[in-house]
Amino acid sequence: MEIKNMTVEQIDARKAEIVAELDKPEADLDALQEEMRNLNTELEARKAAEAKKNDIRKMVASGSGHVVVAVEPAEKVEVRDSKEYIDAFAKYIKTGDDKECRALLTENVSGTLPVPSFVEGFIRTAWESDAILSRIRRTYIRGNLRVPFELSATQAWEHTEGTTAVTEETLTLGIVQMNPKNIKKWITISDEAMAMGGQEFLDYIYDEITYQVFKELKAKMIADVVGSPASSDDDEVGVPQVSLAPSVTTIAKAAAYLSDEAQNIVVVLNRLSEAAFLDAQAAGNFNIDPWAGLPRLYTSALPAYSSASADAVYAIVGDLQGLQANFPEGDGIVLKFDDLSLAEADLVKVVGRIYAAHDVTGPGRLVNIKKPSAVTT
Repeated sequence: MEIKNMTVEQIDARKAEIVAELDKPEADLDALQEEMRNLNTELEARKAAEAKKNDIRKMVASGSGHVVVAVEPAEKVEVRDSKEYIDAFAKYIKTGDDKECRALLTENVSGTLPVPSFVEGFIRTAWESDAILSRIRRTYIRGNLRVPFELSATQAWEHTEGTTAVTEETLTLGIVQMNPKNIKKWITISDEAMAMGGQEFLDYIYDEITYQVFKELKAKMIADVVGSPASSDDDEVGVPQVSLAPSVTTIAKAAAYLSDEAQNIVVVLNRLSEAAFLDAQAAGNFNIDPWAGLPRLYTSALPAYSSASADAVYAIVGDLQGLQANFPEGDGIVLKFDDLSLAEADLVKVVGRIYAAHDVTGPGRLVNIKKPSAVTT
């Protein structure tokens, strides 16, 4: 233990130990002498400090001198969280001029400017609060991504020592090629909206654009599942298809096609389709959960059962980790403004985009439920 961290009692105890060690034949006298000197020096320093404190106490008690109040250091605010940077960032979004933002930063930043922290939190909350997108697998690999999956494999064998060696495994892999594309959404805003203050303006823009872009990304990923072949091939993961009308056993029958790797299983469907399942339950007077105990997630990217055409997918059952999205430039929203195209109408065009690749990459984790061409009651 360092002398600075020792109590007075510990210092006195160590001095006594040193005296006892002096009589030992193997004692290092020089080292013990140096340690004793350091211990005495520390004791003298503490006595001097305590004496000074007593003098100050006496002065305060007698009315002389003044009490020194310790001032807590001001909480450090990150530059990008300051009002000045938020206002400058909003101005950059509106005009494309980033000079003011870069001047406020303490370090040179090449490439994309850092967004204010509350914007990052807004995007993160949007990801986490979306019941479907929060469950998919997200990666951040630059460029095109090739994802291998097991197309077929021979079984494992139990082997008894000394017997004939087991047959070597035959493994065939497929490759899903994931090439990113821009998912864009644009809106128009009035000059009055452009006049909003920094944070108010950014809240307004990111709220609307993020909602629209994420809605489109979610629809595209639902389309990945719906458009998958019924069985896997060299470059696509298959999603089994079952033709079943809503009933109290439809979900359980579809889930039976899932592999052991499907863990957090959910039902994805249009809200209007939910009513068809409940109608089937009520019509048969069944005291059975038509959802087989699985959570339901809703999306308008799937048609309602009542309006779906024959053989159309109206529900998906499975583990959404079977879906993967790759974001080479991160999963934030990039905004661009155009104040010229619609200038005659006093409108500004705002384009939001996210650069992403997406596809089904997990075999055995998802099942499509299709509307049968003929329904037997």
